[in-house]
Amino acid sequence: MALTTDQLKKYWDTANILRKNLDAAEYKHIVLGLVFLKYVSDSFAERRDELSAAFSDPKSDRYKPDAKRLKAALDDRNYYKEVNVFWVPE
Repeated sequence: MALTTDQLKKYWDTANILRKNLDAAEYKHIVLGLVFLKYVSDSFAERRDELSAAFSDPKSDRYKPDAKRLKAALDDRNYYKEVNVFWVPE
């Protein structure tokens, strides 16, 4: 999703307002937490895309022929745990 210039300016202005109330030593905890959440989200999305491709490919051993089975498989935490990816429920 691409942000417009106005949206980007609004986000930066909001961040600057929030930063004024924090000491730099405290701010790192917020930033590190956000970086971690971004990593978890990206890892989950990447694994979900991999699984979706494998489950939709009739030549794959993991092929799921119907939508109900496909959804259940995509929501199975074990497929994410096997490659050390955090489960991110919707």
